[in-house]
Amino acid sequence: MIRTVEAVIDEQGNVRLLEHVRLPAARRALVTILEEHPLAGVPESALLGETALAEDWNRPEEDEAW
Repeated sequence: MIRTVEAVIDEQGNVRLLEHVRLPAARRALVTILEEHPLAGVPESALLGETALAEDWNRPEEDEAW
């Protein structure tokens, strides 16, 4: 199961989860560091997918479809 939880990372790199998490065993995790304040009203979630989606969006077949 993939689950997202909010956390805060301090200046020394210590991660503090903002909610309690119980797991049956140790798990791998990915950490995405967000800007303190969102950029110009653009949701950060939109920016996170931009690179991955650009591969599909920037194909000749996609241009023809539009």
